[in-house]
Amino acid sequence: MPYNVLFLCTGNSARSIIAEAILQRLGGDKFKAFSAGSMPKGEVHPAALRVLQLLNHNTDSFRSKSWEEFSKPDAPKLDFVFTVCDNAANEVCPIWPGQPMSAHWGLPDPAAVEGSDAEIAVAFNDTYRMLTNRIGPFTALPIAEIDRLSLQTQLNAIGKN
Repeated sequence: MPYNVLFLCTGNSARSIIAEAILQRLGGDKFKAFSAGSMPKGEVHPAALRVLQLLNHNTDSFRSKSWEEFSKPDAPKLDFVFTVCDNAANEVCPIWPGQPMSAHWGLPDPAAVEGSDAEIAVAFNDTYRMLTNRIGPFTALPIAEIDRLSLQTQLNAIGKN
């Protein structure tokens, strides 16, 4: 059974979507990736879609959605929940069934960057790189072989990189 991983951000339009795409690629059969937001924008940021498409991710299924979808009885049982923005980390989250492990992996918001198209593209590329540098080590953890406290310590350390 794959581990279900939810990435949270306030708007679910950039960072959490990019994280979902990266884990879909790097996680293989071991992980199933999801993303959501506390106050979803209702659409994925066009620059997020561009960077994902340029890196050959299939973007057809990405959509901006509320975290409430994952607190319903028919939602997937979550094993991990990662916040990727500081606002979502400070909000009161729904109670997730199954008590998933969680960590804060906050990153600057590329959607807040103003400037030329090139400057915006750099911000989204940096976000992709930083998330890859966290998700890659996460997928390599021997999750089934280490105790919960050690795993939590490693999840927290990944978020500081």
